[in-house]
Amino acid sequence: MPSPITPELIVKLTSVSDPCLSADGSRVAFVRSTIDRVSLKQQSKIMVATTNGGDAADFTSGDEDGSPRFSPDGASMAFVRPDGNGRKQIWIIPTAGGEARQLTSVPGGIAAIEWSPDSSSLAFASDVDPDLPPGDAADAKMPRTKVVRRIRYRGDTIGWRGDAFSHIFTVDVSSGEMKQITDGDGDDSAPTWSPDGSGIAFIGDRRDAKDIETRSDVYVVASGGGALEHRSEGLSGIAAVTWSPTGHAIAVVGSDRGEAPAGWQGWLYMLQPGQPPRRLTDDSLKPAGGYAPLIPPPDIRWRSDDRIVFQGDARGESALYEIAVTDGALHKIAGGGAMFTAVTFDAAGKRAVVLSATPDSPGNLHRVELDSGAMSQLTDYNREYLREHPPALFEKFTMNRAGSEIESRLFFPPDFDQTQQYPLVLDIHGGPHGVFSDAFNDIQQVLATAGYIVLAVNPRGTSTYGVDFMMAVHADWGGGDYLDIMAAVDEVSARDYVDASRLGITGYSYGGFMSSWIIGHDTRFDAAVVGAPCINLSSMYGTSDIGVSFGEVQWGGRRVDAVDAFREHSPLTYAQNVETPVLLMHGEADARCPIEQSEQYFVALKRLDKEVEFVRFPDCAHSFLRRGHPKLRMEYLSRMLDWMIGHIGAGTSSHAEAEPVPADD
Repeated sequence: MPSPITPELIVKLTSVSDPCLSADGSRVAFVRSTIDRVSLKQQSKIMVATTNGGDAADFTSGDEDGSPRFSPDGASMAFVRPDGNGRKQIWIIPTAGGEARQLTSVPGGIAAIEWSPDSSSLAFASDVDPDLPPGDAADAKMPRTKVVRRIRYRGDTIGWRGDAFSHIFTVDVSSGEMKQITDGDGDDSAPTWSPDGSGIAFIGDRRDAKDIETRSDVYVVASGGGALEHRSEGLSGIAAVTWSPTGHAIAVVGSDRGEAPAGWQGWLYMLQPGQPPRRLTDDSLKPAGGYAPLIPPPDIRWRSDDRIVFQGDARGESALYEIAVTDGALHKIAGGGAMFTAVTFDAAGKRAVVLSATPDSPGNLHRVELDSGAMSQLTDYNREYLREHPPALFEKFTMNRAGSEIESRLFFPPDFDQTQQYPLVLDIHGGPHGVFSDAFNDIQQVLATAGYIVLAVNPRGTSTYGVDFMMAVHADWGGGDYLDIMAAVDEVSARDYVDASRLGITGYSYGGFMSSWIIGHDTRFDAAVVGAPCINLSSMYGTSDIGVSFGEVQWGGRRVDAVDAFREHSPLTYAQNVETPVLLMHGEADARCPIEQSEQYFVALKRLDKEVEFVRFPDCAHSFLRRGHPKLRMEYLSRMLDWMIGHIGAGTSSHAEAEPVPADD
């Protein structure tokens, strides 16, 4: 009998990531990650498969290997592996077989690697900390004070930054000789060699206002080091870079609007020396970009026929596109009905491999022939699990409110019967510029296969629906976005198969903000699971790692100038109105939405004699639901499910009670 998808999916599913095509497109390397069910330790192996559909084979022997990169000549592969201190270093292994050798040993670790066109060198980014004592210093293991001189002194997940900055290095593959080619105040990332190997383009945030604004630029430096050439004058942010085949121009995913960073809703531009940026794409799609240092920029390929091939997202769906540089003609190659989380191209731009997640599968590699658009699946590691645990059924619908079209997704139990009634759980995405895509989502799958209908709304503020729609939430958190969500709840609640007397709500990050905002303004929900919320804008402004750079755009300016608005838009202000039982869950090492946000909300609700429980997750950053310890990720899902069952009843499903996963007390 089929079973629901339980919180144990965290340890039962195999994940695939970071694909890299060989230059000739015949082989693809990728990372295959599993979790040992006894030790709960993640093991990551680099695999290599032919792109004609052959089985993948282990290629490296380490348990924490990642970021495979074929050399342009195909003779070697570079990859990263942690050293004895847990810092990622570059290793090299022959593609014909042999032993891997460690190439670097840098104290700041490795954040990005890129081969030179002649396969003789690698460029990479690494932290340079002027306050870090040598490893053999007498006091290296003694406690150190931490001196703060700038607002951006730490980052969620990456931790303490102090006066450290990331800079670009090169290393000779044969000799191991390294050279630092950038320095100064600013983080440098995403090194990209020019076609002739003479220069390296990179993304840097070197502006004077970098502590208080989310801005970045493209610079070019000679591969041997020297003066920097600024190439992105007129743009306010950069999220990906590629060179033209001749090296005369650069294409970037960028933005010319400071309040709309390129990673949120950018456009594709062509940059030529002495000319203003030329925008190539319109607002109908969002070219995919990166978020240094945690999410590297996606691959982009500028072909010899002056067409640029790239990944784009529109209305929560991903596809590969090509655009003609000469006239801007745009063509969709392949995709839709899925979310692409990675893409890699061969050297000629004739073949790609994408990592594609769909509503019924967490992610597989697919080969794409770029001339025809033909797609072929290359991996299927989770086939047996998904056969035994059928995913949720899926529906999309749209509605109009206040002049905007609002799109929502509904997830149903796999044995859904419209003659029965089901409890409804509203799930709210983060951001606010996140997006619910046509993709497999752990929270939605666990709830829906347990017998709940799950509603996932993309209200104004969501990305991939155009920049004006995305920016409509600025200085209006809890305004139009709240009304969009509740209008969707009203529409779905009116359906005959929804039991409107059993409603739950959940969300994480901005979704935690909106969950707590809603229960402070509407009493129809009988259970709320609020994850890592933003509760008090005033205190978050001074305690979050992005409180200033993000908060001033989102909340209406500096706190001193908008103190009344900060209070008006804080869920804490409305705690006395809450009637819904609240489960708060928060990571103790969260620097993005610091745990003091949940602490304030817990005390306020408790003092008002509301039903509230507060679960603290040790050593967990804001991103722990993706990167945290498997035990704690499972526990988050388990406690969420138990809270819903305890307050709105079990879901309506013939197999909803199978395979329970109790949370540890």
